[in-house]
Amino acid sequence: MSTGAIVIFVLILLIVLLAIRMPVAFSLGLAGATGLLILKGAGHTTNVLGSVPFTETASFSLTIIPMFTLMGMLAVKARIAEQVFAVAAYLFKKIPGGLGVAAIMASAGFAAVSGSSIGTAATMSKLSIGQMRKYGYPIPLASAAVAVAGTLGALIPPSVFLVLYAIMVGESVAEVLAAGIVPGILSAIVYAIYMSYAVRRYKSKRQAIADAPDLETALAVASKRTTEEQVLAIRAEQPSDGWSYQQRNISSAPVPDAPVEGIDITKVTKVRELPWRGIARLVILFVIVLGGMYSGVFTPTESAAIGALAAGVMLAVEMFRDGPRSIVGAFIEAFKETASTTSMVFSIIVGSAILSSFFVMAKVPRMLTNAVLGWGLPGHLTLGIMLLALIPLGMALESISILVITVPLIYPVAMELGFSGVWLAVLVVKLIEIGMVTPPVGINCFVVAGTANVKTEDVFRGVLPFVLLDMALLVVLFFIPQISLWLPSLVQV
Repeated sequence: MSTGAIVIFVLILLIVLLAIRMPVAFSLGLAGATGLLILKGAGHTTNVLGSVPFTETASFSLTIIPMFTLMGMLAVKARIAEQVFAVAAYLFKKIPGGLGVAAIMASAGFAAVSGSSIGTAATMSKLSIGQMRKYGYPIPLASAAVAVAGTLGALIPPSVFLVLYAIMVGESVAEVLAAGIVPGILSAIVYAIYMSYAVRRYKSKRQAIADAPDLETALAVASKRTTEEQVLAIRAEQPSDGWSYQQRNISSAPVPDAPVEGIDITKVTKVRELPWRGIARLVILFVIVLGGMYSGVFTPTESAAIGALAAGVMLAVEMFRDGPRSIVGAFIEAFKETASTTSMVFSIIVGSAILSSFFVMAKVPRMLTNAVLGWGLPGHLTLGIMLLALIPLGMALESISILVITVPLIYPVAMELGFSGVWLAVLVVKLIEIGMVTPPVGINCFVVAGTANVKTEDVFRGVLPFVLLDMALLVVLFFIPQISLWLPSLVQV
C-alpha cells in the first residue's frame, strides 16, 4: 500500500471513529497508531506509544494550562462574573438592548480572567439569559448573544487555545496572548453594536404589529416565524410563550434583579453602591497575569501561577462570612473542575501527538506544503483557502481537536509563504470560535441551551447574524494584520 493510500485510510478511520462518538483523544490516538502500524510495523509503533505520552506532556511550559484553568475556576467561585455583570447591567441600562450589551461586555471581561469559552458561556447563561427573557428579549437573540460572547474566552488572554497554539508551534506565548487582545475587544464591540441594533429593530417590529389597523395587516408586518397567537398577544400587550413580556420593557433595558446575593440592583441609587469589588478583582488579575508577563517580572508560567494564587485569595475573602467549610468546599470544587478540564486537554494532546507522529513519518506536512505551493496561487489566497477548511471541521469536531490536528499542517505552509505565526494564531482561533457556535457541534450553543433551559434550535437560529459578523471581522483581520500584530510588536519578553 502506498503512503498516500495509508494517509487516506487513516483519515477515513479517524472520521469513522469520531462519527461513532469515540472520545476524541482515543480517536486521534487509535487512528495514528493504526497508521504507524501499517507504515512502520509493530516495533516502531510500540516505541512511539511508549514514549509519546511522556515526551509530549513532560514539558514545564504546559503547566501554564492547568494554572490558567485553575485561576478561571477560582474566579467563578469568587463571584467575579456576577459582580461584573451587575455593574455592567447598571451602566448600560439606558442603552437600547442595554441588558444584552451588559451580558456581552461582562462576558468579555470575565473571559479576560477565565480563559475558558465554555466556562464563560455557562456562567453568563446562568446570570443573564433569565433576566433578558424577563424583560422581553426574544429567546434566540438573548441566548445567541451569550453563546457567541462566550467564545471570547478563546481569544482574550489568558486563552488556553492561544497558549496551546504557541506551545505547539514554538511561538512566544506572551506575543501570541497579546495578539488576541485587540481582536477580542473589537469582537465584543461588534457584538454589542449588533445587539443594540437588533433590539431597536425588534422593538420597532413589535410597535408596528401593535399599531396595525387589523389582524391581517399585523400578520403581514410580522416575521414568518411569528404565529397568530403571538401577534394577538403583542396587540393585546399580554405575555405569550416565546414573547416573554411587554415590548416596552425592552426599550430601555431595565436593570435586572440582583444577580449577586445581598445586592438588589433595582434599588441602587448611587454608583458607589454597586459591587465594584468585582471590577477591581478582574483588573487585579489582568494586571498580575499580563502586566507581570509583559513587564518581565514573571514568565508566562509564573504569571499563571501567581494569578491562580491571587484568585484563591479573592475567593477566600469573598466567602469569608460563609465560614471555613464553605471556603474549603469551593476550593475542592474548583480543583476538581480544573483536574477534569486539564485531563481532557492533556489526553487530546497525547492522542494528537500520536497522530502527528504518523503524519511526520508519512511526510504529510512536507507533501501538503509542496502541493499547496505548487498551486501557484497568491500567498493570501492560498492561506485563505486552507483556513476556510477549518469552518466545516468546526461543524463536526471539538475545538481543541481542530487546533491540534490542523495547526501542524497549516503552520508550515504559512511559514513557507512568509506569514507571521503570531498573526496566524488569531485567525485560527477566530475560526475555531465560529466553529464553537456553528451546528451541528456548536458546543457553546449546547452549553447555553442546557444551562438556561432553552431549545437548542432557538440558540442556533439566533447565532447566524453573529456568525456573519464574525466572518466579516475575520476578513478585516486577514487583510489588516497590523490589528493583531500591533500589541505583540510592543512586547519585550
